[in-house]
Amino acid sequence: MAQEQATPANGNGKRKTALTVIVALFVLGLVGWGAWYWLVGRWSESTDDAYVGGNVVQITPQAPGTVVAVRADDTDFVKAGQELVRLDRIDAKVALEQAEAQLARTVRQVRTYYAADAQLVANVAQRESDLAKARQDLVRREAAAPSGAVSREEIDHARDAIASAQAALDAAREQLKVNQALTDGTSVAEHPDVKAAAAKVHEAFIAYARTTIVAPLAGYVAKRSVQVGQRVQAGTPLMAVIPLEQVWVDANFKEGQLADVRVGQPATVSADLYGGRVTYKGKVAGFGAGTGAAFALLPPQNATGNWIKVVQRVPVRIALDAEQLAQHPLQVGLSMRVDVDTRDRKGPRLPQAERGARAQETNVFELSEREAAERIALIIRQNSGKPH
Repeated sequence: MAQEQATPANGNGKRKTALTVIVALFVLGLVGWGAWYWLVGRWSESTDDAYVGGNVVQITPQAPGTVVAVRADDTDFVKAGQELVRLDRIDAKVALEQAEAQLARTVRQVRTYYAADAQLVANVAQRESDLAKARQDLVRREAAAPSGAVSREEIDHARDAIASAQAALDAAREQLKVNQALTDGTSVAEHPDVKAAAAKVHEAFIAYARTTIVAPLAGYVAKRSVQVGQRVQAGTPLMAVIPLEQVWVDANFKEGQLADVRVGQPATVSADLYGGRVTYKGKVAGFGAGTGAAFALLPPQNATGNWIKVVQRVPVRIALDAEQLAQHPLQVGLSMRVDVDTRDRKGPRLPQAERGARAQETNVFELSEREAAERIALIIRQNSGKPH
């Protein structure tokens, strides 16, 4: 009987010990969680509803035409200014040649205006000389008239010669004024007629240059849809170029997580692509102007009788370190996890700060402008009659 009573006592002791251990572990876990929350957790907001975003640069023609060559395909890396698509350029080339011929003809015509100025100045001088001679003849005849050496009729002819010379001088001066109105205050290169013809060459050259469609910036080709022989209109999407060195992360935080998030706060970002091996350093760059649902293709209509509250998410842009991106590249759309350190909570939640640097820009199209200007200057120089 004594042995039977001892067995339950030992069993109860073991159960008490096990419960004590469990409770102790629970308390330790609770204390550990509380310590973590007090030291780290309350200063952090995290989400795994985050994805890599990037600029998708659409490649579109600026003029209609027929595709004669496609120089890039999906997954290709292209440099800024590299040729992607070429359109048929025969019509544009003919129009350019006609505009250049018209410019050369206009330059030569304007040169005649300046040559006529010199000729008309000489003509005015000659008419002034004729008038002075006619007046001298009249004076001599009037001096000889009392002696009867000159008849009254000769004197009248001399006076008519003066009137005729004066009229010819007035006509020469007016003609000089008319011609000078075409050349005053300008040169051959700056003459309005030459500049109008040069503008036509500029327009034709730009149209010719636009038959070659180039990459506005460096990146990877995606969504190529253009085919050789296809007739395209201005603005037709042909392909896209994605600069992967300029990507960012769009983290969709719940609305209740944003109270302490500020622009400039540091963030730790990890990619499912690399697992836990790679951690990116980032910072909060800005907030979306509305929730994702507000900008959806079909926004929700909450003013209904069967409304159910749904927690909304707001996109928060996280800028990544460029050097880390170069070492461990990302692609648009990849899943990410974001942890934001919210210790520094200074400043407004939605600051009204303008961007300091330009988000994107390209200068590849300036080459056409420069080449057009150089071509126009060469044509004017070749037809201006000056050494070149």
